[in-house]
Amino acid sequence: MKQVIQSARTGKLSLKDVPAPRARAGHLLVRVQASLISAGTERMVVDFAKKSLAGKAKERPDLVKKVLDKAKRDGVGATLKAVMARLDEPLPLGYSAAGIVEEVGAGLESRFQVGQKVAMCGAGIANHAEFDLVPGNLAASVPDSVPFDQACYGTVAAIALQGMRNLSPQLGDVVAVLGVGLIGQLAVRLLKLSGCRVLALDHNPSRLELARRMGADAVWNLAEDGLDATVAALSSGLGCDGILICAATDSSEPFQVAAQIARDRAKVVLVGKTGTEFPFADYMKKELSVTVSRSYGPGRYDEAYEGRNMAYPEGFVRWTETANLAECVRLMAHGLDVGLLTTHHFPLERAEDAYAMVMSGAEPYLGIVLDYPKAAAQETSLPKSFPAPKAVGGKCVLGVIGAGSFARTVLLPEFKKRADVQMRAIATQRGMTAEHAKTLFGFDVCTTNSADLLADPAINAVLIATRHASHADLVIAALQAGKHVLVEKPLAVTIEQLALVAAARAASNAFLMVGFNRRFAPLAQKMKAELATHQGPKNLTIRVNAGALPRESWLNVADEGQGRIVGEGCHFVDLARALVGSPIVSVQAQGSSQGADELAATLSFADGSLASFSYTAQGDSAYSKERFEGFAGGMAVCLDNFLSLSITKGGRTKTTKTMGQDKGHNREIELFAKAVIAGGKAPVDEAETFETSLATLALVESLRTGLKIEVG
Repeated sequence: MKQVIQSARTGKLSLKDVPAPRARAGHLLVRVQASLISAGTERMVVDFAKKSLAGKAKERPDLVKKVLDKAKRDGVGATLKAVMARLDEPLPLGYSAAGIVEEVGAGLESRFQVGQKVAMCGAGIANHAEFDLVPGNLAASVPDSVPFDQACYGTVAAIALQGMRNLSPQLGDVVAVLGVGLIGQLAVRLLKLSGCRVLALDHNPSRLELARRMGADAVWNLAEDGLDATVAALSSGLGCDGILICAATDSSEPFQVAAQIARDRAKVVLVGKTGTEFPFADYMKKELSVTVSRSYGPGRYDEAYEGRNMAYPEGFVRWTETANLAECVRLMAHGLDVGLLTTHHFPLERAEDAYAMVMSGAEPYLGIVLDYPKAAAQETSLPKSFPAPKAVGGKCVLGVIGAGSFARTVLLPEFKKRADVQMRAIATQRGMTAEHAKTLFGFDVCTTNSADLLADPAINAVLIATRHASHADLVIAALQAGKHVLVEKPLAVTIEQLALVAAARAASNAFLMVGFNRRFAPLAQKMKAELATHQGPKNLTIRVNAGALPRESWLNVADEGQGRIVGEGCHFVDLARALVGSPIVSVQAQGSSQGADELAATLSFADGSLASFSYTAQGDSAYSKERFEGFAGGMAVCLDNFLSLSITKGGRTKTTKTMGQDKGHNREIELFAKAVIAGGKAPVDEAETFETSLATLALVESLRTGLKIEVG
């Protein structure tokens, strides 16, 4: 399929051929028929992407602080890799579109059906693409009488409607709309439909004339004098009951004008992005209320609502973003004429020309609609007959499932630079991501269907780098297909899953390896060798300063991440197992009222060794993240954040420092590729891998029960 994509680094726009997304539970696969270029919003996105690194940093100082903190903690090299990978990530454009439902994902059967007309909203969701994958809460049915080139205005209309709801106008209120671009024009019409008297304010005469056609009772050019008299005439001398600021400007003029025309105790609602300096005395004397409107409405920016279709109780939240979208497309059949707003139509093939017009300002524009082929062919998988593979004798022929930030930053660059690895195929949920990874890392083919990748007979090894809860199922499928597997941690998120994986491995001739890379880090290997000089029990202390995780992160979601103790804690259980060199026999953990990311635990080993494990999210992220101390036979060994290793014995300390972090990823991948080629055993004993995974899940069980849990 074709999709408009922008480079985050250079800002360059292009129309690319990418694999179409696949339908999945809770989502609709929609064949797009029209999408709207919201020139104001999308121009800001494009402008930001075109800025230099210094320009981006100046505009987003909050991100600069995060980068500096990461550099202090992890080193400049690792930080630079992460930043460059983020900048290399392709950006989808568009957030307001309409089309026809092609497939209905599980759980949405009662709400949608194949062939239904729908409007879609959401940045990164309602893209300028031939097919969009849309969560159920970000789609709404479109009346048959509303054409697609009007229904695609649904999102921007919902933004205007939410601003109006924050204003809470009543029948007969006088409301001023400051700035009558696309959203301002829609606000004018919606306010008029609700029985308000509307004053439109702008500097653009042609847009003011359009606002009059949209129903404004009065219009005024802000470059002219006499505004007070116009407001007085419209409001019987009282002033405006409400002011809706829909302008997009760095100037604070809208706030100043709002104070000038508002009545006592009026409401001011900010919908557009403007300067926010306001005359305090004027606002105080009139006791004006200021509200910043939240985009399309309640639910926006809530991952549980937008991504997982959680419902809000209607008695408390009547008008969600979904309800606002649905109401706007319904009104398009009953008086909300958005056809007046369209100044340009472009076929999707000329999307680059449309954006060039917006960025150059070569001619006046307002609503720009992209039109799509009426019967776009759906290409959702690899071809059934694969092209002849390259000569693969003695090579690891790799298929990859998932291409998130970690895979792109760390794993795939390591695989790509190896002469004994052929980058055969990559599968991701989004075609845009698959195509980008194919180009960036030199894969032969890309797809959105992992099943087709596993069916490719040329592939003899698979890397799985998806979200945690999907790992077990994908590992089982890959083993059943006879592929050697390297799966990012964790191997499984429940004991039941782990048992199924073990059964699949027992029935397969392919080996399994989990991405427990830290055991392969050069400094960790030195620490292990030093501890091994003592034959008796050892005592380890592991401290992880993980940093706070946003509450809405997918890592906290049961059906995706299962929390950081399962998702990241397994790394440190495995490292403890490697350093001690003896089986784990029991674990006991205690949690904290501070949250799920707080853990203090003890691991007991068959040889009498102990490891104390402390995991916290309460520390400063600029402080060292990981610290490992080992004590045995009168010596002390300390590995600090994979940047330094200190060995103290005989009263003397010797410290080894590195120029940057090496957490063992390159060695891990080297050993995996060689094992695939040799057809031998996994680089790590697989029984030990399952033991580590079981011990991690036992930690969670101990947290729940407060009991000591036996492992094995």
